[in-house]
Amino acid sequence: MGFKCAIVGLPNVGKSTLFNALTQTAAAQAENYPFCTIEPNVGEVAVPEPRLDVIADIGQSKERIPARMNFVDIAGLVRGASKGEGLGNQFLANIRETDAIAYVLRCFDDDDITHVDGKIDPLADLDTVQTELMLADMESLEKRKPALEKKSKQNDKEAKLTLKLIDLAMAELEQGRPARMAEIDHDDRFAWRAMQLLTAKPVLYVANVDEDSAATGNDYSQVVLDHAKAEGAQAVVISAKIESELALLEAEERTDYLEALELTEPGLDRMIRTGYALLGLETYFTVGPKEARAWTFHEGWTAPRCAGVIHTDFERGFIKAETIAYEDFVANNGEAGAREAGKVRQEGKTYIVKDGDIMHFKFNV
Repeated sequence: MGFKCAIVGLPNVGKSTLFNALTQTAAAQAENYPFCTIEPNVGEVAVPEPRLDVIADIGQSKERIPARMNFVDIAGLVRGASKGEGLGNQFLANIRETDAIAYVLRCFDDDDITHVDGKIDPLADLDTVQTELMLADMESLEKRKPALEKKSKQNDKEAKLTLKLIDLAMAELEQGRPARMAEIDHDDRFAWRAMQLLTAKPVLYVANVDEDSAATGNDYSQVVLDHAKAEGAQAVVISAKIESELALLEAEERTDYLEALELTEPGLDRMIRTGYALLGLETYFTVGPKEARAWTFHEGWTAPRCAGVIHTDFERGFIKAETIAYEDFVANNGEAGAREAGKVRQEGKTYIVKDGDIMHFKFNV
């Protein structure tokens, strides 16, 4: 289990270069003209997780299997996309199927790479793309209302709830704000997500800078970071060009290259981790001689539900879970030492799994 994140932005901002680096492939053409990405490219990437190597070494596991997530490279959106301009309708549908959106914003000057608006202004770029998504949401909601109003008059509770949520979304959209700014009651969150509004999805702002600004950022990226902070959103600074070069290097060469650039880690690692946390995703582990593996779950899930991530039979026939906190596993050099130290816990159906737990599920079907 993971999630699917759309990579969205205007043409020529570095989306496909970033996607290529993410997937370490050249599946998406990174060419200097609009609409070079015609079909959405989907790439599966490993979630960076240093703890997995630590427990694998302790457990002497033959294989290490990280958690994974998907990124979708969406073709460049332009003004009028909500009305079908630039193949817009097709790509808006592709975005709707994802769980979160990474807005790639151009934060570099380069006379050799044409900007569709002829100027570098990352917030103006964001406004163009986000406006198209808001217009698409407004059109979608207006189309839904008549049928829901008819059902509501027949005292349909679900229709009444959806109409209430539509009003909350429209109140934001009509003020030029994305639907995610609406305050939604906790009990209504499931129905809110089911509406699949483009601008209700969690967002990550990716400030794509030049190579010289990869470590420190620049004036353009600072504007993006300030905007994200004011909105309470997440943002990362990345040089897509550097990341695409790093992706082609061997591990040792990559380390030397990062040091030369005064970077402590690839920017993509930060991006993936930030995206992973964006939806409240966490990781538990299983470990044995055959493999050490990272599993993705949502914060707040119980032990049976987490067991179901491995197989539905594990959840259906759940009996109990043996659990070791990551710190206890490491401090006691593995399961045997943790058991001897009394750090192996027996947990039942109501246990809320913690990030980093090493789990062993017992079930009977």
